[in-house]
Amino acid sequence: DIQRIIGADIIMAFDECTPGDANYAYAKNSLELTERWLDRCIARFNETESPYGFRQSLFPIVQGCVYPELRKRAAENVASKEADGNAIGGLAVGEPKEKMFEMIEIVNEILPKDKPRYLMGVGTPADLLDAIERGVDMFDCIMPTRDGRNGRIFTKDGIINMRNAKWKDDFSPIEEDGASVVDTLYSKAYLRHLINANEILGLQIASVHNLAFYLWLVKEARKQIINGTFSTWKPQMIERVTRRL
Repeated sequence: DIQRIIGADIIMAFDECTPGDANYAYAKNSLELTERWLDRCIARFNETESPYGFRQSLFPIVQGCVYPELRKRAAENVASKEADGNAIGGLAVGEPKEKMFEMIEIVNEILPKDKPRYLMGVGTPADLLDAIERGVDMFDCIMPTRDGRNGRIFTKDGIINMRNAKWKDDFSPIEEDGASVVDTLYSKAYLRHLINANEILGLQIASVHNLAFYLWLVKEARKQIINGTFSTWKPQMIERVTRRL
């Protein structure tokens, strides 16, 4: 089923994303609305030819806030649609992190394991590894570029606040063994200057670096899974990437 979405345009079913602190009644009504929309969305998708000349894959979205009963109901309904892949939405929106992982575990016990499971809007490098451990296959998040534009750099050995004065005279590469050409092409001191001077090049370099780091991280996670070493590698990597440099 992974092969089915390679080269396809993934489109998401229409849904309502509830706040992380929504009460049960609101979350239930919202889920019912999302489920009605999903039925209409699938019907329209199935009767419509792609206007762009290439195949599309529709992903339903599991909602239900932080309520196990609602999440189970939503996951069962989504699984029954037999879509190319399935998404988990409405998390990382204000709920405690332990609740987010609890909901992921509940949902992934139900969603088909042979179809991509896409966690929407997550997250930090540590969040990605924790979610992968719980069966998530795909992610999207603004964090690499948003944080990069604010001078926050993710590396294999920790997080750098590039605005700090400590980097003013540090002419070492941004990351010695980084995943992008920008990591050795520019120094920390130069990147700090660009960011503090609000030069657009600094925001671009930081964004490129963070995106390359995130891609490296998930590729490395896949390698560790294949090698059977993920469970021992993951806590060590989380300890490294969460350091404040």
